[in-house]
Amino acid sequence: MAVVGSILFGFYAVVALALYAAFGGGTTILAVILLGSVGFVGVQYKVGKWAALRSVGAEDMPEDDPRFRDIHRSIERMSSEMGIDKPRVMVAEMGVPNAFAVGRKKAGIVVVSAELIHMLDHEELEGVLAHELAHIRNRDVVMMVIGQGIASIVALVAQFAVLFAGDNDLGDLFMAMIVGNIVQLIVSIFVMAISRYREYVADSDAAEITGGEPLARALEKINSADHSRSRVDERASALCIEGGSRGLMAKIFSTHPPTEKRIQRLRA
Repeated sequence: MAVVGSILFGFYAVVALALYAAFGGGTTILAVILLGSVGFVGVQYKVGKWAALRSVGAEDMPEDDPRFRDIHRSIERMSSEMGIDKPRVMVAEMGVPNAFAVGRKKAGIVVVSAELIHMLDHEELEGVLAHELAHIRNRDVVMMVIGQGIASIVALVAQFAVLFAGDNDLGDLFMAMIVGNIVQLIVSIFVMAISRYREYVADSDAAEITGGEPLARALEKINSADHSRSRVDERASALCIEGGSRGLMAKIFSTHPPTEKRIQRLRA
């Protein structure tokens, strides 16, 4: 985690220094670079949060509804144990059993699919909810947005560098787009590595609250479900509890580690 995070920050530091030198240096330029980066990441965070909720059609889960009363009680109890405010709880028809969390400690949101509620027993569902609460406590969503923001900033700077170095013709435009995509792809490899590690951490934190077996059983059921009817798009899939892929390239660019390995660790 430390090595990958340092490399990721190194990409940003190089780009920040390049911009600082390109614009002649000075305190004002440094302040603009820092404020611009923070603003860019902040906008990404707000838009990404809204887009993820909207993409699955999430709606507030009524606390007085008998179907959801136990879920609210479980989240309230586990939130207290984890030392965070009880998050807003929402339900969505995702087409697949899944759940995800967005936000931070003081303004978290947990979204649970109706399919997940129907599939899991109470202990298994608590394991999944504890996993999502751990993401909120650990500020994992904020961390991922920062990583994705760095990838986007580095790619944009690489594109402009190619354009300014050339004659600004159509060929340079295409070359800038290619270079930008390649650079963003390289940085994203490190962002995905962080994401996979944070999934293991959330599993471990959830196991401390509910035990490892309930979450392991839940992951088995989720993994074995038919995902062909999924209505979860890319904006939300990276946040969901289940997203592991097989194959070498899929593992490198996946936001989740293989589900089988997560289950093995939970039961170890």
